[in-house]
Amino acid sequence: MAVNLVNLEAVGKSYPNRTLLSDVSLGIAEGDRIGVVGRNGDGKTTLLSVLARTEPVDSGRVTHTGGLRLGMLSQRDDLDPDRTVRDQVMGGMAEHEWASEARVRDVLTGLFGGLDLPGLSHGLDSPVGPLSGGERRRVALAKLLIGEHDLLLLDEPTNHLDIEGIAWLAGHLAKRRGALAVVTHDRWFLDEVCSRVWDVQDGAVHEYEGGYSAYVLARAERERIAAVEADKRANLMRKELAWLRRGPPARTSKPKFRIDAANALIADEPPARDTPELMRFAGSRLGKMVFDLEDVTVTAGDKTLFRDLTWQLGPGDRIGLVGVNGAGKTSLLRALAAAAEQDRQPASGTIRVGKTVRLAYLSQEVAELDPTWRVLESVQRVREHVDLGSRQMSASQLCERFGFVGTKQWTPVGDLSGGERRRLQLLRLLMDEPNVLFLDEPTNDLDIETLTQLEDLLDGWPGSMIVVSHDRYFVERTTDVVQAVLGDGTLRMLPGGIEEYLRRRAAQPAASAPAAGDRPRSADPRAAKKELTRIERRLEKLTAREAELHEEMAANATDAAVLDRLTGELTAVGVEQAELEERWLELAEENG
Repeated sequence: MAVNLVNLEAVGKSYPNRTLLSDVSLGIAEGDRIGVVGRNGDGKTTLLSVLARTEPVDSGRVTHTGGLRLGMLSQRDDLDPDRTVRDQVMGGMAEHEWASEARVRDVLTGLFGGLDLPGLSHGLDSPVGPLSGGERRRVALAKLLIGEHDLLLLDEPTNHLDIEGIAWLAGHLAKRRGALAVVTHDRWFLDEVCSRVWDVQDGAVHEYEGGYSAYVLARAERERIAAVEADKRANLMRKELAWLRRGPPARTSKPKFRIDAANALIADEPPARDTPELMRFAGSRLGKMVFDLEDVTVTAGDKTLFRDLTWQLGPGDRIGLVGVNGAGKTSLLRALAAAAEQDRQPASGTIRVGKTVRLAYLSQEVAELDPTWRVLESVQRVREHVDLGSRQMSASQLCERFGFVGTKQWTPVGDLSGGERRRLQLLRLLMDEPNVLFLDEPTNDLDIETLTQLEDLLDGWPGSMIVVSHDRYFVERTTDVVQAVLGDGTLRMLPGGIEEYLRRRAAQPAASAPAAGDRPRSADPRAAKKELTRIERRLEKLTAREAELHEEMAANATDAAVLDRLTGELTAVGVEQAELEERWLELAEENG
């Protein structure tokens, strides 16, 4: 039987205006993988601090097993700004020591793209002080992960990580020995990493077996049986579960919950979105054209992000836009917004905007509001009622949907947390009845319950939408098509979605990361030869896969669904072949 590493016995923790933990008893055993979820402000971070014994309790007892090696990632790091990244991450280890450690190499490559930390100005010798918040986060995470720990406590470890970084971290933690408790709002990450979920609510901690998918089922069942006020919430849980069960095969095969119970619970649940109806409605609101780009070049400073881009956003299109940080996703949204709101054209080319476009743009910066306004007042100043396509809602009802319940609607804006202000910004945008939405990292600071409410609203929202997010669950849940910025100055349609994006990025040579027009020549002939060899091996595999796909298509000639899937994969293989062949020719020419 596994030994408990940490025990909480009848623990209570309160603040002057709120009780966060009340008579909580639980434990973390060897090998446990626990995801901690709950609304913002309900005590998730406090629970982690209590487990680590960095926060004293008001009642009860917290015990650690003897000799426990515990590592904790807090939302605020304790890095010394006067020291270098090497000092902070490696401590006193000599280079030959850490370079020979497989774990250290894996962590540095996974978080920074290479052992020399190519994303930082001076690599390992970069001083910590000038680093951005995201860079500091990666340094703190690297420092923790290269250590030996019996238990890791991680508070929002995916913050500031892109899709590739999150995928790497999930794989690393899944293979790592030792116990883990992680606070996160990233539902894909929960499913990949965790085998149990703790839901912190109203001073209690409810425990569920399995990852996020299993938690959705169990919570829906619990709320149905309890038959409390939450008919609305139970309906949302059933809707979420239905989407999970109908989703990609990789997701639906993973959950460990009872299939019969799940199917019974969602038997009459319709698909999350009626896409044809939404497209028809969006067409009536927007006409035939939304955004039409022709030979557009987008720059940032002296860097070219997109060159001669010809692309369209049509009525009812719901597009997830992915790419590495700095690839140009936000710059593209800003260029489109500038054309729509200020009639400003890009450096070259033309952006045509439909005459009926009413754009709402949620940027990464939280808009400042008068701190003396009340929450409800700030929404009513936009509009008293809103038509969200399939339903009409009052300002107060929409506030409730976004977690501003009861007296919370009368809270001054100046007293709201960062996550609450983000929620308020979102609902003010929706209240203005836009027909085009740009959402740039909309999931920042939002808890799972709010995300579920937002997804439910967007399911019935008729309009065009572009979502930029590192939260792959949110992207898959709210959009119909994924397009990628791969650093070559164009947008690429990805029939295989985010999984295809990760495969392409893994196959993409490091030298191709800079934007179009900025790619350096290969300074090291040995590196170029190595890359040529790698490309040749990859092209051999793609050629073999292409032949297999043709055989599979011939064998399934009467199955339309299978043919569609195989055709999509064949297209993706062809695109990747063309890109690799182009890169091979460039390298061959550069290095004679």
